[in-house]
Formats: sequence, C-alpha cells, structure tokens
Amino acid sequence: MKTAKIAFVFPGQGSQTVGMLDAYADSYPLVAEIFEEASDALGRDLWTLVHKGPSEQLALTENTQPAMLVSGYAVWRIWQLQSDLRPIIMAGHSLGEYTALVASGSLAFAEAVKLVADRARYMQEAVPSGQGGIAAILGMQDAAIEQLCVDLAGNQVLQPVNYNAPGQVAVAGHQQAVQRLVEAAPRAGARKAIVLPISVPVHSTLMTPAAERMAQRLQTATIVSPKIPVLHNYHVQTEKDPEQIRQVLAHQINSPVPWVKTISSICESGVSCLLECGPGKTLTGLNKRINRVIPTYPLATPDLLVQALQAVSELRTTAEYNL
Repeated sequence: MKTAKIAFVFPGQGSQTVGMLDAYADSYPLVAEIFEEASDALGRDLWTLVHKGPSEQLALTENTQPAMLVSGYAVWRIWQLQSDLRPIIMAGHSLGEYTALVASGSLAFAEAVKLVADRARYMQEAVPSGQGGIAAILGMQDAAIEQLCVDLAGNQVLQPVNYNAPGQVAVAGHQQAVQRLVEAAPRAGARKAIVLPISVPVHSTLMTPAAERMAQRLQTATIVSPKIPVLHNYHVQTEKDPEQIRQVLAHQINSPVPWVKTISSICESGVSCLLECGPGKTLTGLNKRINRVIPTYPLATPDLLVQALQAVSELRTTAEYNL
C-alpha cells in the first residue's frame, strides 16, 4: 500500500510557556500520567510548574529541559493514539534530541528525564551566572558572522552555536564578547542583533566541562539501538550503536547545532512533510525558511493535531512512495 513518508522533529529550550499542555491535558488523561511518572523520577512536581508556573521558574534551564522533554513525549504518545503512521526519521533541536531518542525506543522515558535534569545542571554549573551570554543575529550571512566572531573574540570565547535558518544564527560565549558582537553586527550588515535572556552559553566551548561530565553520566544510562532513525545534532548522521549514541550526545553540549543542515537532510530523505512534536511552533517557523516546498505541521494543541492529521491523511492518499 502506498503511503506518505513523514518525519518528526522535537523542539528544545525556548518553546516553553506556562500552561503549554493544558489543552491536551483536558482531553487526554495520558498527559497527567506521563507527568506523574516524570515527577516521580525527578522527585519534584513538574506538572504544577508547567501548569501554573511561575514562568521565571519554568525558564530556568534545570526546569525547562525536563519540562520540554516530558511535553514533547506526551504529544508523541497522543499522536500514537490518533494515527498508525510512524516517521521514517526523526531529529530534535538540542534538548529535543533526547525526546527523539525516547520516541525512537533508544532511551527509556524515566531515565531520559533524569538524564536531561543532570544535563541541565551540568550546563548551568559550567559557567558562573553573569559570565556567559547568547545573542541572535538576524539578516546576515553565516560566513560573515563567523568572521565577526573571530574579529571580536579577543582572548574570550565567541562562537556561532545554532545555525537555525538562513539569516538566523545564535552566537554564544563570554558575556562581554557577546555584547561586543551585538553592538558591531548592525554596522557589519545585520538586520538585527538581540541578546537572548539565557545565561548559559549553550553549545559553545565554554560548555566543555559540562560535556565531560555528561560523557561520564551517559556511561551509566541504558541506551539501545533506536527503532526509528534519529539524526544527531553533532554530525547530522544516524547512529545504531549505543556507545556511539553516548558519544554524540556528550559532544552535542559543546558543539553547534546545524539545524539548517539537519532539516535539509530530512527533506532529502523523501518525506512528504515534517511534524513538530511538542509545545509551540518554533521549529515550524524555522523549517519554513529552510525548505519552502516540504511543509512542517505543528502539534502544539489538539486543534493543530486535528489539522496535521487531516493534512497527513490527504498526503497518504496521494503519496508517491512506499513507507
């Protein structure tokens, strides 16, 4: 039988909002069950934080990472209830890679919740508060941003860390170096340069101590070969060997996220569409700028899920490829 080939992508930090799964929780008791399992694993009430806030607490890295993983996994489970169609490939943006690995069967859910909580703590502890920073540079070529980082770094760290879309790159490093870049980028041709409200310079080499700690922590985790291939942030390749998966997850912490390359690779695999599995529409917006032909459908709310199911149903009836 001919059917549509689909891909799933899972968001990371930045897509969280207080109440982000309330609409699903009203209709699917499964959501409460999943959050209860996660709260038991963490030893703290994650659902109340996601449901009621405060937003300042939810925005803390140590809370955001497990909250986003659990939310993305809950939406994945709901998709499984509503459709028998499974993706041929998956990927996650930074933290979202762990959600993809849970959905693929490579990581057990409760273990992944503990892993990302430790990951967040290692990242937060790697650079003292107030010493690191991140900025988004808009409307500038990648090569120009890379050269500007070299010119302005001095004896500090200043690096592109998220290649999110054409003309949208995040840069991280020491706070003073990031500030120098934000001031200089508009003069160098950027349309906009914005300091982001994130104190941890994620995916920069300042995260090397966190990557080393995570490498050790991952040795204690049970990881099996995924049932669905997952494209890893580190090298935009899939891995079957658990030891290789451990290595790329550790490297991910202090390496850039090549999201443009990731989405381009997925689109070249013959998929008819991508589905953003989790809260928000951040990746949907980025993906539209990366590939204007193959659509991405967000699953952030029950209404959007219905729309995505309808779109996929229509694609299945006109599919040109076998699953």
